Amino acid sequence: MRELVVLGTGSQVPTRTRNHNGYLLLWDGQGYLFDPGEGTQRQMIHAGVSATQVTRICLTHVHGDHCYGLPGVLSRMVLDGVTHPVHLHYPVSGQDVVRALVSVASPGLDLRLHPHGAAGEVAPGLEVRPLHHRVETYGYRLVEPDGRTLLPERLSAVGIAGPDVGRLRRDGRLGAVRLEDVSVPRRGQRFALVMDTAPCPGAEDLADGADLLLAESTFADDDAALAEEYRHLTAGQAGALAAAGRARTLVLTHFSSRYGDLEELRAQAEARAGGAAVVVAHDLDRLPLPRRRHQGA
Repeated sequence: MRELVVLGTGSQVPTRTRNHNGYLLLWDGQGYLFDPGEGTQRQMIHAGVSATQVTRICLTHVHGDHCYGLPGVLSRMVLDGVTHPVHLHYPVSGQDVVRALVSVASPGLDLRLHPHGAAGEVAPGLEVRPLHHRVETYGYRLVEPDGRTLLPERLSAVGIAGPDVGRLRRDGRLGAVRLEDVSVPRRGQRFALVMDTAPCPGAEDLADGADLLLAESTFADDDAALAEEYRHLTAGQAGALAAAGRARTLVLTHFSSRYGDLEELRAQAEARAGGAAVVVAHDLDRLPLPRRRHQGA
């Protein structure tokens, strides 16, 4: 199962309908928790997800609305008896803040700290790129390796079935039949998260080819001056980012409390998003990743 669980969509302050940030990406038995702001532990209960599902926690930066829920989530994991290692990724300049937050959590969790200070892969398939905010900030991208999709009609035509299918996939060849004879290329799925940033090359790298791009949309286009001052994206800029990266689905989040009706932001993003589908995230939404794209017929 690959699904994004939205735990909160507010920015600096929560509202009656929007909690602080929090996003749980469920990906093949792994749980990636991004930017747990205040109230994340409670939001997980409402969303019907468990702290035991979390295997990695990823902080884009150490502003409070992106990390103050960390001690509660860690403490809940201890209470729930989590025994697997939990990996915590964060910008190296936030080391003191992260250690302070961890220090007030309940002890007993196998928590492994992974600070990073440059672009690159920080775990298998998990990459970071620097963003342009008021403090050191990184976005995240999860990339599945490209593979191949087997075609039942071709398998049937050459008489391959049952356990032989697994052998062919594993070895790349079965007798005279090659894997490429009975399959087509399958592009790996990509998820990208772009939080607090002004437009920058790092955001563009993250968005490139994303099947699901989760991007901040703090301000409406009419408030572009505020977005520039505080180094955030407007809705239109988020749409342009999706278009430039040829993203398939753009999910808008991290909304300023000044906006009650988000339809204007959705329309502004959609106007510049190219062919990307635009979704306005709401707290407790569950968004499946789009189906994989196949190359060839």
